[in-house]
Amino acid sequence: MLVGVVGKANVGKSTFFKAATLAEVEIANYPFATIKPNHGIGYVKVECAEKFFKTTCNPRFGYCINGTRFVPIDMIDVAGLVPGAHEGKGMGNQFMNDLNQADVLIHVVDISGSTNEKGEPIEPGQYDPLNDIRFLEEELDYWYLDILKKGWEKFARSIQQTHKDIRKELAKQLSSLNVTEDLMKQLVVDMDLDVEHVTFWTEDQLMEIARRLRKITKPMIIAANKIDVKTGKENYERAVKEFPNYKIIPCSGESELALREAAKHELIRYLPGDANFEIVDNGKLNDRQKNGLDMLKKNILDVYGGTGVQQILNYAVFELLGYMHIFPGGVHKLEDSEGRRLPDCFLLPAKSTALDFAFKVHTDLGKKFIRAIDVKTRMTVGKDHPLKPGDVVEIIANK
Repeated sequence: MLVGVVGKANVGKSTFFKAATLAEVEIANYPFATIKPNHGIGYVKVECAEKFFKTTCNPRFGYCINGTRFVPIDMIDVAGLVPGAHEGKGMGNQFMNDLNQADVLIHVVDISGSTNEKGEPIEPGQYDPLNDIRFLEEELDYWYLDILKKGWEKFARSIQQTHKDIRKELAKQLSSLNVTEDLMKQLVVDMDLDVEHVTFWTEDQLMEIARRLRKITKPMIIAANKIDVKTGKENYERAVKEFPNYKIIPCSGESELALREAAKHELIRYLPGDANFEIVDNGKLNDRQKNGLDMLKKNILDVYGGTGVQQILNYAVFELLGYMHIFPGGVHKLEDSEGRRLPDCFLLPAKSTALDFAFKVHTDLGKKFIRAIDVKTRMTVGKDHPLKPGDVVEIIANK
């Protein structure tokens, strides 16, 4: 699973990305500060199984604080987008190629309208940020359409002459976009497409196919960044009304980065996603830092219940992708061979079974699967047992 951070140039993408990962990335107030994609590790926030067992875990990856587990996820911050990217403008071609790797998109929008369509800084309110949501949709739709139409006439004639299954052949042609045969079958039904006369499909129908495939294979959440800047809240409220099909979350990547850096240097105690923080030692902070933290709390945390960054990551992974967190463990022993308690937490797609989990832990466990045990209830379950978020599962397999 790969989470892509996308958007127009100079809207705070790299700040959002660094806040989520604390990776060393270039942050600058000019277009295309990000030329090559930045890769990093972010974290989703879940309840740790240690609370159920009244114990303390020892994560191999990620970390846990007072029963709140932070599970690592792969993230990529791609080059900024400009109108006409699908035609190669700006960093268009590179953007599209990098974007194709992502399973879910976080679209960072400068909701204050202080960045114009070219990614240049302007006064807040001089640009309508809702245009960014529209044009990213359009660029992605045309990108999908370009891939779909590549050699379309020859392809369509061949399908019609050989009587091949258009749904299967299109799934093969679009496999790089994670398009499956089942998805194409459902789309053909939903659009009532004539599979016997593919050459008659119109330009409008091809565009609608591209649009629907984009929505399904590249689910997206809107990060309404710079929410604390003048006109930000007003624009956010307009966006929520105009785009009811999107989850739009107000956020401040800059505020989250400040809090995480302060926590990293042990100036404050702060858990990502929380609505508050605690100053460790007032004497370690100068007046400017104290004023900055006070303003951040007043303008962001108290108003929105958090900076929005952690909420956005969690929504992307658990709501849009439908993943769930599962722990390996044993009824009689929660430790691994090195004595680490509840060391691992895996993220699995929705509807995953005990057998799916066995393969996730290790291929041999899947191949030699006998049964599984729900460690919390101590019930024995079969390979088709559906898992639910937070389960702790023991796999019994042949030696």
